[in-house]
Amino acid sequence: MTRVLHALLIAAAVLVSPAYAVQPDEVMSDPAKEARARALSREYRCMVCQNQSIDDSDAPLARDLRLLVRERIAAGDTDSQVTDFLVARYGEFVLLKPRVSRETLLLWLLPPAVLAGGMLALWLHLRRRSSTPRDEMLTLTPDEEAKIERLLAAERPPGQPKA
Repeated sequence: MTRVLHALLIAAAVLVSPAYAVQPDEVMSDPAKEARARALSREYRCMVCQNQSIDDSDAPLARDLRLLVRERIAAGDTDSQVTDFLVARYGEFVLLKPRVSRETLLLWLLPPAVLAGGMLALWLHLRRRSSTPRDEMLTLTPDEEAKIERLLAAERPPGQPKA
């Protein structure tokens, strides 16, 4: 029984191993160019999957983009020229990590601004909370003391003195 279980676990591990989206017919013959193509493919977003790089995606559009990247590299384009070509064709959205520009400034500045605003709000809340003395919060007004005295007197048996 143990051997069968081990065999099933090994079979499951083999079947669940990571699958690479790059097909053998896409691979360039020059290993240096192939390494460049793979590195660039990890930076571009699959327009179908949207949260996957074209290097990881099995979508047909991702395959087309991988082939396009390899064509541009084979034509002698630099990495920045390949990126500029894809951005010109598909827009900034094709980049998994958008460039800092006038159009993407809000995208880059909004998260730190929200974090700073939250920290400021927390600091102001804690400062305001700690500025109120503890004794002041526990002090009763004369009206509150009289009301408590009346409530205690109503519960006290007749003839029992105040505590």
